[in-house]
Amino acid sequence: MSAAYEHGAAYEHGAAYEHGAAYERGPAYEHGLVLGKFYPPHAGHHHLVRTAQGRCARLTVLVCAASVESVPLADRVAWMREIHPDARVVGAIDDTRMDLHDPAIWDAHMAVFRAAVPEPVDAVFTSEPYGDELARRFGAASVTVDQDRTLHPVSGTAVRKDPAGCWDFLAPPVRAALTRRVVVLGAESTGTTTLALALADHYRARGGVWARTRYVPEYGREFSGHKLAALRARWPGAQWEDVEFTTDDFPLIAGRQNEAEEEAARAGSPVLFCDTDSFATTVWHERYVGGRNPLVEEVADRAPHHLWLLTGHEGVAFEDDGLRDGEELRPWMTGRFRDELTRTGRTFVALEGPHEKRLADAVVAVDALLDQGWYFADPLPENR
Repeated sequence: MSAAYEHGAAYEHGAAYEHGAAYERGPAYEHGLVLGKFYPPHAGHHHLVRTAQGRCARLTVLVCAASVESVPLADRVAWMREIHPDARVVGAIDDTRMDLHDPAIWDAHMAVFRAAVPEPVDAVFTSEPYGDELARRFGAASVTVDQDRTLHPVSGTAVRKDPAGCWDFLAPPVRAALTRRVVVLGAESTGTTTLALALADHYRARGGVWARTRYVPEYGREFSGHKLAALRARWPGAQWEDVEFTTDDFPLIAGRQNEAEEEAARAGSPVLFCDTDSFATTVWHERYVGGRNPLVEEVADRAPHHLWLLTGHEGVAFEDDGLRDGEELRPWMTGRFRDELTRTGRTFVALEGPHEKRLADAVVAVDALLDQGWYFADPLPENR
């Protein structure tokens, strides 16, 4: 997580406590509990967990999700485990609404909590006004941490309303899950790299969190370069047309492409630009090997992309850079990309004309994607 808290992100590093908070040395409690929806987790949650870890010999973090919420419980648990590897993180579904004034509703919640955390709890750490009652019902001490949100002025409600505005309060795996991923794809020598780089520059120029907008290059080209170099090491006169691909090459290419995107999304802005993607690799497999490879399609379906920009071949000169051939296949490839994007229900925009027009049309499409915002289902109603 070396890049997790760059650019002024509002996090503590390690278990250190900011602003001179005077916590006692050594654990004050044997077993502590932090409980919340973490919908989604943010810097205030992480400060709470780290504070509790500093005061407990061991800590349990209980993630409670309602079935109506749109971020799966498994994702929240996975995020919290990654961010807090030294805590025990467990999850539970809790479909009872919150009413702090109804003992029966409290009992229903406690049944869920006790089932998930059956062992004795010595201290309950919260940033909420209900912390004292929750601790009393666990028979534990109540420890309140930054209830006024002065250290980290953020809340789950604020994040759900405006993730981009709260970007610096989000940890890398949450950013990666929320990043809007835009793919530029097309036949050989149709300007995908030029356009993807130009889009990243355009959004970086907006400043703020957008200044961290990333571009992910096409891993297939790097792989192709290695293939050619390895062949020339055995046969110095080898050319690109002498390189042979096997069907097993393509799941590897698709997987490495996904990995590069995930890494970039963790450290970047709310939008990421990708020069091709694992979905495009399915068509490149057809181009170089023929037919389909289900493993490539399986890898492609794992990647959470949101918009594809298809660069047309008409009016674009073919440039042979030593890793290209098959200029005559460009119309076929453009058609295959269009057909597969349509068949699989992916959202795409076809771009034609000179670069300046393509860039302008692409910005319109990306802005429309970002203007849609992020959808979070409302949590269960609360009566505080």
